[in-house]
Amino acid sequence: MRRHRPIRAALLGLLCAILWGVTGAAYLKYGVRVDGRTQALRWTTLPVRYFLNDHVPAGLTPASFEGAVQKACASWAAVPTAGVSFHLVGAIDSPPLEQDGVSTIGFLPRPELDRVLGATSYVIDEQTGAIVESDIFLNSAFPWSTATAGEAGRYDVESIVVHELGHLLGLGHSALGETELRAGGGRRVVASGAVMFPIAFSAGGIEGRTLRADDIAGVSDLYEGPDFLAGAGSLSGRVVKNGVGVYGAHVVAFNPETGKLVGTFTLSDDGSFAIAGLEPGTHIVRVEPLDDADLNSFFSEDRVVDVQFRVTFLDKLAVVPRGGNAGPFEITVAAR
Repeated sequence: MRRHRPIRAALLGLLCAILWGVTGAAYLKYGVRVDGRTQALRWTTLPVRYFLNDHVPAGLTPASFEGAVQKACASWAAVPTAGVSFHLVGAIDSPPLEQDGVSTIGFLPRPELDRVLGATSYVIDEQTGAIVESDIFLNSAFPWSTATAGEAGRYDVESIVVHELGHLLGLGHSALGETELRAGGGRRVVASGAVMFPIAFSAGGIEGRTLRADDIAGVSDLYEGPDFLAGAGSLSGRVVKNGVGVYGAHVVAFNPETGKLVGTFTLSDDGSFAIAGLEPGTHIVRVEPLDDADLNSFFSEDRVVDVQFRVTFLDKLAVVPRGGNAGPFEITVAAR
């Protein structure tokens, strides 16, 4: 974690503290310690005011870059159960990641970060934990496109900005996705159930432009709209192995009627979990280890995550009530 301490603010990189043990979290949310407690990282003043640095790489124009960013902002602002909004103030010469009192989105040449398409940083108020500035940088060492249908061999600006805006709003990564190893190293996304999945689709794809159920539940949990709690439901419980709580298990609720997936993690030593933002109705609950993922994309390096257990399903269907909670359930997993 990078931290600078001016009078009332602190600058955090994306590897800021994970918010442990938050009930109702759709997946990981970022957090910061304030007066001995962990406070969810979020904006308390909306709309989020931001500037664009229009020094764009080859293949883009300032106008096309602005259009892609505005579309990405509109995707989050359109979530009916979350009160999120953005306002583009204008262009600015200063690059992103500078602590200058304004939120900036723009490109930086970072060829040494050969697997990083973009990143988000924060300036927070140390007394309240509120975000007061957040910058997004896109790595101009990669080829980029704003083409309507995507462009072969180039990464889609709108898709990557949608993901980074999720971080800017305070959301962490989702584990709803499948990858396979590339012959030359790294992983290729086979399928993703959330734009907040930490690995992007291959160059040319535009699948990351569309928010999924997991993303919508997460942003609605952070910025509750008037219909979120009344219209949605939740489920909760514990994951245990040999009678002891499992830390870091991935818990997924699947609605077989709509095909929607929402996930969370067990974020306390007793193995507790809670999934908010679920559609009322029947859900299948699955528990799995994060044994094929980079754990540092989800958890702090100083936490011991248990991945030595078998995939397990809740032995009954979870019926989620509208405006209420299903559970608590206890799911016992077997060691492997």
